[in-house]
Amino acid sequence: MDVKSATKAIRSGDPASIYVLYGTEKYQIQQFTEMLKTQVIEEEHQDFAVIPYDLSETPIEAVVEEAETVPFLVPRKLIIVRDTSLFTAGKEAKIEHQVDRLITYMDNPAEYSTIVFLAQGDKLDERKKLVKAAKKQAVVLAFAPLSGEELVQWIVKLAKQRDVALEAGAADTLISYAGTGLQTLSAEVDKLCLFAGSGGTIRRADIESLVARSTEQNVFALVEELANLRLEKALALFYELLKQREEPIKIAALIARQFRIMIQVKELGQQSYSQQQIASQLGLHPYAVKIAGEQARKFEADRLRKILSHLSELDYQMKTGAVDKVLGLELFLLRLGA
Repeated sequence: MDVKSATKAIRSGDPASIYVLYGTEKYQIQQFTEMLKTQVIEEEHQDFAVIPYDLSETPIEAVVEEAETVPFLVPRKLIIVRDTSLFTAGKEAKIEHQVDRLITYMDNPAEYSTIVFLAQGDKLDERKKLVKAAKKQAVVLAFAPLSGEELVQWIVKLAKQRDVALEAGAADTLISYAGTGLQTLSAEVDKLCLFAGSGGTIRRADIESLVARSTEQNVFALVEELANLRLEKALALFYELLKQREEPIKIAALIARQFRIMIQVKELGQQSYSQQQIASQLGLHPYAVKIAGEQARKFEADRLRKILSHLSELDYQMKTGAVDKVLGLELFLLRLGA
């Protein structure tokens, strides 16, 4: 079962007895858990019927005992369990857990309890007996990063829920300013919707004036301007970073990182890797891979390697005092954009 099907089942009044949630998108996991809480437990019962546990402090058998205990004064209870190592590979917990007790419970869960395990890892440990049992008896949901297109659609949908539209290209502009973190994007959409007002439209100009770029996003935009040979805009971003008292060595390192990603994306793309596979291989968000791929197409592979070599030499010169840091980086940008 996927997240969409699980959400549909919950909203139709058919929640599962046990959920195991894991993946990189912690914000989506949090949102799913909140949705489950509001759908399964009535608001007036939430203080008594929602019970949190942390397996770094409580043995799993205590959680099972809680699930088996008939609820008091409420028709159903929701047990939210922060898991540190039961379902994932990692350090063993200080507390000894009787995992077989949970596996037995999975075969015959209580109809009046729903347990949600929040696995603290991006992947489950498929070798574990508990994980194999969960995949048979529970609903196991992976929350992976949204693809570039899905991320744009998610932003548009979020704004639409507030009766606000987005100008063409505005969602991409927002991502270029705020990054790909869903929590940050959600907060920025809220702010922009308040500015636009119900029935209004979020414009690219609004984003540019209201959303502050992080250092990394500024460097990302700087490289984008260089890739499109817009030297004046690239230098403007560089000077803005200096005004924000960013260290030139750090700026050079972030520029080098972006060009390194471009080389890797280019090479993996030539080996017929998909955008999602490249993202997984490099540990990047799919949207970042998409943009890096678009940037990389504007450079030959040899040119990218030469740029990285120049950046390596510049890094050495800046750190040894052979060149003024600001002047050295400025000259690099001028040569690159020439």
